[in-house]
Amino acid sequence: MSRNDGGEIGAFFAGFMIGGLVGAAVALVLAPQSGEETREQIRERGIELQDKAEHSLTEARAKVEAVAADVKRRAEELQIQSKIVLEEGQKQLTQAAEATKKAAEAAVGKAEAEPPAVEAAEAA
Repeated sequence: MSRNDGGEIGAFFAGFMIGGLVGAAVALVLAPQSGEETREQIRERGIELQDKAEHSLTEARAKVEAVAADVKRRAEELQIQSKIVLEEGQKQLTQAAEATKKAAEAAVGKAEAEPPAVEAAEAA
C-alpha cells in the first residue's frame, strides 16, 4: 500500500464530484423532457451520487482503520524490540563494569604483593 493513500482518495473524490456535476449539466442542456421529469431525474441522480459517495467513504474509513491498526501493531513490535536491545545493552555494560572492577582489584593486589622496583634496587 502506498504512503499517499489520503491524496489518492482525495483526488478520487474530487474527480468523482466534478464528473457528477459535468454530467448533470450536460443532462440538463441536452434533456428533451419536461421540467418536472428533469427535476425527478436530478433527484434520482443526486440520490445515486450520495449512495456512491457514502460507499466510497465507508471503504476509505475501512482502509484508514486497517492502516492505523497496522501502524499500532508495528509500533508495539518496535517497542518490544527496543526494550530487548536496551536490556541486552545494560547487561553487557554491567558485565564490562564487573570485568573492569575485577581487573582493577587484581592489579591493586599484584601491586601490593610486589615491592616497587625502586625500593628493591635501593635495598640491594
